[in-house]
Amino acid sequence: QVQLVESGGGLVQPGGSLRLSCAASGITNPIYIMGWYRRAPGNKRDFVATITQDGDTKYADSVKGRFTISRDNAKNTVYLEMNNLKPEDTTVYYCNVVDLPGYRYWGQGTQVTVSS
Repeated sequence: QVQLVESGGGLVQPGGSLRLSCAASGITNPIYIMGWYRRAPGNKRDFVATITQDGDTKYADSVKGRFTISRDNAKNTVYLEMNNLKPEDTTVYYCNVVDLPGYRYWGQGTQVTVSS
């Protein structure tokens, strides 16, 4: 049974930092891409950042320079270090994993609230 367990969300003041974690288990194929998306209006999921098996990263323009994605392949865990958080970063963040055949898995989501 595939599980993506997210943690690290919460309430933070503008300018503050949070670190999200997502541990994947039960995926039998090699994990290719790990990443983060966030809920957008209309219940869509906007791309935030991804990292490949080899460490290649991509970021949405809105988070470049503020967020850093990393992963621990031995633990099948992906992290998102979020700095200089803004109120517009407030939403639910979802972990996403893609294995080598191309199957996509989602976490349950973790709430991030940036407010004074």
